[in-house]
Amino acid sequence: MESYSGFAGVYDLFMDDAPYEDWGRFVKDSLKGHKIESGLVLDLGCGTGTLTEYLAKEGYDMIGVDNSYDMLDIAMEKKEKSGLDILYLCQDMREFELYGTVAAIISICDSINYITEPEELLTVFRLVNNYLDPEGLFLFDFNTDYKYREIIGDRIIAENREEGSFIWENDYDEESRINEYDLTVFKPAEGGRLFEKIEEVHYQRGYTLEEMQDIIEKAGMVFEKAMDADTHGEVNEKSERIYVFAREKGKSGQI
Repeated sequence: MESYSGFAGVYDLFMDDAPYEDWGRFVKDSLKGHKIESGLVLDLGCGTGTLTEYLAKEGYDMIGVDNSYDMLDIAMEKKEKSGLDILYLCQDMREFELYGTVAAIISICDSINYITEPEELLTVFRLVNNYLDPEGLFLFDFNTDYKYREIIGDRIIAENREEGSFIWENDYDEESRINEYDLTVFKPAEGGRLFEKIEEVHYQRGYTLEEMQDIIEKAGMVFEKAMDADTHGEVNEKSERIYVFAREKGKSGQI
């Protein structure tokens, strides 16, 4: 699982059109709908902490976990500006550790897709179950196999701005169901007169809802429901991103 390094410095710049407010409201409403009005919430794969900050402002005691020091550096800068009491931990989600259990764990913006082996995803979900309060909520999203195969695969996405630019080249392998994307980032170098070129390679795997349900159950949790993340309606064969709700149901699963 690759961590963001060079791209971290321009991540928020190029994600400024991402609907974080909508995502935040959805997560908040989902938590309250499950009678989680306050308490500890873990943001797994929190990135630069935008959603973590949103939920902290809504009164939740937030913990953010990410495996990129560079992304967390930016999250810490936001925390210093906002003055919010957020605990950030630099950990791989396949091995994350908490001091105790939490009321809910969320993972939004396709962080789960970075786990490219189903066996490793099972390990993540078992850890999630282990660190949830009794009947605690696990809410996550994931990009579907359909999205990588039909929408993203073999596309080149590029954006150029005065503050920086990137080229994102996708290559989807249908047999392994892994999407490789090569990122070329240009960001201002120190002094601002020149641009620095940084290259990264990332891998994500496309999953089906049926696979997710199976892994959730093997991890010891209860699958509650799923919905199309774009329409909030029923999942269909052309759903590109899916929200999944699962519940803790005991600690019998082996980590």
